[in-house]
Amino acid sequence: MGTGRSGISRRGVLGGAIAIAVAGAAPPAHGAAPPAQGADGHTSSPLWREYAATPFTHPQIPYVGRAGARAGATRVPRRPVVANVLHHGARPDGSDAAPAINRALAAAGARGGGTVLVPPGTYRIDDVIRIGHSDVVLRGAGSGRTKLLATRNLTELIGPYGSRYGGDKSSWSWAGGLIWLCPQARYDSLTAAIRAGAWPFEGWTGNRRDAWRTLTTLAPAERGDRTVTVHDAAHLRTGQLVLLRLADDPAHTLLAHIAGDSAGARAYPWADKTKLTSYVPYEWPVRITRVTGREVTLERPLPLDLRPAWDPRLTTPVTPLTGSGVEGLTLEAVETPQAPHLLDKGYNGVTFQCAYDCWAEDVTVRHADNGFGLVAASACTLRRTRVEGRGSHHPYFCREGSHDNLVEDFTVAARTAPAPAGTQLHGINVEGLSSHNVWSRGVMRMGTFDTHRGMPFANVRTQITVNNNGRHGGDASAGPLYGARFTHWNVTVTNARAGLVKIDTIAPYSATVGISEVREFDQTDVPDFTGPLHARLEAYGTPASVQPPNLYEAQRDLSR
Repeated sequence: MGTGRSGISRRGVLGGAIAIAVAGAAPPAHGAAPPAQGADGHTSSPLWREYAATPFTHPQIPYVGRAGARAGATRVPRRPVVANVLHHGARPDGSDAAPAINRALAAAGARGGGTVLVPPGTYRIDDVIRIGHSDVVLRGAGSGRTKLLATRNLTELIGPYGSRYGGDKSSWSWAGGLIWLCPQARYDSLTAAIRAGAWPFEGWTGNRRDAWRTLTTLAPAERGDRTVTVHDAAHLRTGQLVLLRLADDPAHTLLAHIAGDSAGARAYPWADKTKLTSYVPYEWPVRITRVTGREVTLERPLPLDLRPAWDPRLTTPVTPLTGSGVEGLTLEAVETPQAPHLLDKGYNGVTFQCAYDCWAEDVTVRHADNGFGLVAASACTLRRTRVEGRGSHHPYFCREGSHDNLVEDFTVAARTAPAPAGTQLHGINVEGLSSHNVWSRGVMRMGTFDTHRGMPFANVRTQITVNNNGRHGGDASAGPLYGARFTHWNVTVTNARAGLVKIDTIAPYSATVGISEVREFDQTDVPDFTGPLHARLEAYGTPASVQPPNLYEAQRDLSR
């Protein structure tokens, strides 16, 4: 077994354990725990005190204290300035600036990285802005001073992106961006496949699930371990980014484990969920922080057990984009009516694909079909981002095995134009076995907590105010809405709609803490799993009242 449940302060663990001893018995496995009212009107969470004693293995609350770029660093790197787009021919005069911006970005990448400046002004772009090299940053003068005005959509620029499941669905409804951060080779192969009418696989291992090389197999370990035992460390080194790969077995015990290993999960009919089973093997990118003999320490604790039946191994990923970002600008698409559902043309905003330790900061997307995307992207931070304008299908989408990302200080503004008939509004989307992602300190004037099937698990939404007027999506063949350890913590719902926010009767091994009193109407879901869900409900009807106020920040601080 691995033994490395490290990375949290001893004082924090002892303090949490003492608090539990003082508080008495733990809350019941299901139902509302009685809160302890403080003098300031806030409640001290029994569930938090319980969590603090077992932060890496708690049954309902996931450990997300190291989510985001550079393990949750509060500041992004400041790369030296190596280019100015004006020097490459860009002009804020209505002419097409995309070729000059892309030349400047490619030149920065060729010299090993650096920052490309876009001075104040409005720059028309008639093509995709591509960041295909690591350590390259595109920086404007601020989201209120530098604007890129996109005149064409991804269907015009690259071609129709059909669905791998047939029909006339457009995959630009959930992929691609007019600013696209993606390794250059991956971008080239993906766009070539689209132009040839083929479906390009979007995950961490490229178009073929066997396009990886085994570095070593792993001994059994438990969820929460940070140090694991490998069979051969010869190809491993400190700082290396590797891919943990877990295959499912014929009985689908890996999928049942992701759902919490309950009796209901074991009895679930996994075999006919063809879209969901296409997402396995489960692939989780992580950096190695230490190699000592055959003992390897990872940047983050294991998200799942390692069992022999799942053939656990460390493999090579697609060569990822690392250390790149977009800062201080607005990307505005020409205003067109929102397209009917699943027929998006691809007026999309900023998308990260096969990216690790990358970021967007102080970026606004306006009049987009889809705002910010995470597609097989992990350990990325979106900070002070905003989606506004005529209304989006997915203001934020997170899919295809995206893990450990942090979206904080985000805003989904109210639409500026009525929604055309036949369109759809989701919100902060997560799907496709994506795990340990965080949405923190958000204001959503529209949308919902769009858990889009494909059994995402161990995700956190905390300290968010939402006008809950969107709907979730998801194909039935993608399986359950939720896996285990989803947590909603201090959420204010301004219109009293329950859907996808109060999840204690829907999500297995989940926690709903400090949310508004809500009621069901419109889209009402039923549990995917039979039997007890082992979910927790605490401080119901008292939104934004629970201490700590922000679950992610409390975990981050506890870990230091």
